Amino acid sequence: MPKMKTKSAAKKRFKVTGSGQVKFKPAKMRHMQMNKPKSMKRKARGTSILAEVDGRIILENFLPYTRGKKKTNHSPAPVAVE
Repeated sequence: MPKMKTKSAAKKRFKVTGSGQVKFKPAKMRHMQMNKPKSMKRKARGTSILAEVDGRIILENFLPYTRGKKKTNHSPAPVAVE
C-alpha cells in the first residue's frame, strides 16, 4: 500500500503540540488592516488550540504522520531477577 500524502495546506496552517493538540493562527491578519477594528486585530493575534473534535479531523485526514507523536508516560516493566 502506498504512503499517504500530507496535505501541503495543512502543513503550513497547523502545528501539533507535544500533547497531541493542534495549534492554529486565526484568520484576517494578512492585509487591509486599516479597515478592521482594533479589537478584531487584537483577538486574532497569536495562536490558539483547535477544538478536540476538529483537531482529530485534521490529524486523521490532513496530517497522517503526526498522529503517533502523542506523549505517553509508559516506562518499561521492571524485570524480576532471581
